[in-house]
Amino acid sequence: MTFFAILFALVIEQVRPLLADGKVHRFAFAWVRASSQGLDAGQSHHGWLVWCCVVLIPSLLAWGIYAALLSIGSWIGAVLAFVWSVAVLYCTLGFRQFSHHFTAIRQALEDGDTVGAIQLLAAWKQVDVNQVGPDQLTKRLMDHAVIAAHRHVFAVLGWYAVLAAIGLGPAGAVLYRSSAFASRCFTTEIHAPLGETTHGMPRTHYHPSAPKVIYSPATQQAAQSAWHWIDYLPARATAIAFAVVGSFEEVLDAWRNSGHPTNDELIQTTMAASLGLNEIAHTDDLRGLVGLVWRSVVLWLLFLALLTLARMLG
Repeated sequence: MTFFAILFALVIEQVRPLLADGKVHRFAFAWVRASSQGLDAGQSHHGWLVWCCVVLIPSLLAWGIYAALLSIGSWIGAVLAFVWSVAVLYCTLGFRQFSHHFTAIRQALEDGDTVGAIQLLAAWKQVDVNQVGPDQLTKRLMDHAVIAAHRHVFAVLGWYAVLAAIGLGPAGAVLYRSSAFASRCFTTEIHAPLGETTHGMPRTHYHPSAPKVIYSPATQQAAQSAWHWIDYLPARATAIAFAVVGSFEEVLDAWRNSGHPTNDELIQTTMAASLGLNEIAHTDDLRGLVGLVWRSVVLWLLFLALLTLARMLG
């Protein structure tokens, strides 16, 4: 069921992508704000209480619904549980939640429109245009894109597969995406979402004139600590996948010489090593990144297919 749920979710997401400012993301943002306003009193244990409310409650709910559907029995319960898993994966897994940004910026670069590419990248990452320099534009795009691929695809696959194998259904996918969302929200001064569009690309936009939502240091610390450990093994699994489908020796050498990088830095370092990148990346390297990501996806799917086959035969 795990392999086919992932396959169905990826196919559906390609046909009908989930928009970045859609109802699911708006509900998640509202849940984060409501949990913080009701529980965040500034103390350390309050920070962890907020995190548990934001992350663990949706994860347990996803598992509870899955278990309840399975308890119906017969093939009806199995089909309903499968449909629920596909629906959850559709909301948490997928290229199209970020690939339209990458495609638009890549097209602008190929057309020679550097100013437009800078504006698109700044809009995607919600930073000031002046913070994006033209000399490092392509490298920054590749760094952002590979992290997005990791968080929307590879790591979700890993957490879903592991927890589904022990009977928790789609709880792993919800756990990872909720933790990532909480980490991003709790460590940024964000504004109320207005759901505007930029250059025809839908995204969650935070208007500077909207009221700020500032979370306590305790909540920020809890979210960052939890996120580091939740993303620790998936980041290394992604690095290993890059080594397998890319340049194995170069990736391992870069990994050994990277010191003690953060999870994101490790992914970016191994990506650059697998593609043989230097400090300056070129537009042609974007095609190599796309190939690297797709080869990694195929590797993941092949691995899960083999596990599914082994369980069926066993």
